[in-house]
Amino acid sequence: MRLRALLETDALGLRLLGGEDELDRTVRGVMTTDLRDPSRYLSGGELVLTGLAWRRDAADSEPFVRILAGAGVAGLAAGEAELGSIPDDLVQACARNRLPLFAVNEDVAFATITEHVVRQVSGERAGDLAAVVDRHRRLMTSGPAGGGPEVVLDLLTTDLDLRAWVLSPTGRQIAGAGEPLSSSVCASLAGEHLAAVRTGRRGPHRFTLQGSTYSLFPIRGNGRGASPASRDVRESVLSDWLLAVEADAGDWPAERLDLLQGVTQLIAVERDRRDAARTVRRRLAQEVLELVQTGAAPAEIAARLRVAAPVLLPGLGSAPHWQVVVARVDWEGADIAGGPVAQSLLEEILVDPAASGPEPSDRIAVAHAGDEAIALVPLPALTTDEGAPDTALHADALLEVVRAPLSGGLGDDGRLTLGVSAAVHSAEGLRGALEEARHARRVAAARPGRVCAAGHHELASHVLLLPFVPDDVRRAFTARLLDPLRDYDRRHRAELIPTLEAFLDCDGSWTRCATRLHLHVNTLRYRVGRIEQLTARDLSRLEDKLDFFLALRMS
Repeated sequence: MRLRALLETDALGLRLLGGEDELDRTVRGVMTTDLRDPSRYLSGGELVLTGLAWRRDAADSEPFVRILAGAGVAGLAAGEAELGSIPDDLVQACARNRLPLFAVNEDVAFATITEHVVRQVSGERAGDLAAVVDRHRRLMTSGPAGGGPEVVLDLLTTDLDLRAWVLSPTGRQIAGAGEPLSSSVCASLAGEHLAAVRTGRRGPHRFTLQGSTYSLFPIRGNGRGASPASRDVRESVLSDWLLAVEADAGDWPAERLDLLQGVTQLIAVERDRRDAARTVRRRLAQEVLELVQTGAAPAEIAARLRVAAPVLLPGLGSAPHWQVVVARVDWEGADIAGGPVAQSLLEEILVDPAASGPEPSDRIAVAHAGDEAIALVPLPALTTDEGAPDTALHADALLEVVRAPLSGGLGDDGRLTLGVSAAVHSAEGLRGALEEARHARRVAAARPGRVCAAGHHELASHVLLLPFVPDDVRRAFTARLLDPLRDYDRRHRAELIPTLEAFLDCDGSWTRCATRLHLHVNTLRYRVGRIEQLTARDLSRLEDKLDFFLALRMS
């Protein structure tokens, strides 16, 4: 803004005392000072406000004004509240140094002038930045991305002093300006954003975390934000990125909000590009999946895998092992195609955790069939040697970081279930791996919770069978065996249930169980005898041990 605009604003109560020829100077900021030498705090272009407390006599005016002029300030505004009027020596010093001088009426607070200048300057700078963003958007839409989201985020930082980050729905940081956020903060912001979108709250969503306030803006690319208003939000909530800005946007003017919306549209172009880059991987996965499911010859599947390996793992010297991951997203009472949603989520979950940026180093190819998504994951360094890296996927580890944020997006009516196969080293094993992953997903689906996973190792034990036992059978079985012990414990505090658990866990060893429970062996024998008496079972028999074991697992 120009000095002339300040003079023409009646509410500021400024009177020009000198420097009429300099009123076209640009004001880039405002500073209030009563220091005799404020030069260390000046960078040029400021309107300096002073109450004249620095002036002890007429000789002080010239050095003070010379310092301001040397620093390149736009002008000086002196308050009349302290001395009643502006001293002539200050007026003359400003005239000699060609520094515009204003008098501030004693009824006008410096805070009023400061707020006005800051708002005007901020608005103009936002407008300039908006023009830059618009030009950058046109360049990115018509040609290669010149630097990705970081370029625009850096502009927000340098021009508007806003720190911002782009996050995935799982809380992975994709881009950022300045220091990266911690993984826990990213997960919390993503979870808050997903929960807010699910409840239909209008954005930007504001969230205070660890003493900082963040404003969260959705990033919707083609096929997301462009969808009709009638489209169910659940179809996109788990795939949209978000822009987290460390600021409270609640009192922002419309111009700044429009600017941030422009930034999200610009970043959405990058999101669409990343999706396009995954087209080849998706096609490969779809082709392999169709071959496996239609019973194609192993040689044909192996040939397709040889094509897939270099695409997924460039430079890989030998054929990798493979794992299959199956995911499904279900919504209660809604007719929503879960396959595409699960595909987008699975691609995000399986991104290399060490990767960053808008085009991370994916090592996966994901297809979707019906309501489930199926990932083909190469494992280039699978080994069990001590000290060597284990690159195999583990079900619980996949969901460890993403469980909290995704639960926010799933809300009270959505579920994500995931199954992981064992690694196979040939085309012949892929069909079995696919069935194994599907069985593991069904085990996960039988568990409580919004986000559940199961691995192949759980298919070789009782864990595979227990989830499919009908609830009424489970209740009847556990009640018959355990209710007498629970009632006895409740009346006598005998701890028969903990004793039974420890006895079975120690494989019926009296010595080891007594040591674990810090009991004398005779006391342990008494408790086990009481258990057998109350239940009419014999814990020396394998069948009765097995019944107790299963009852405890189902309780």
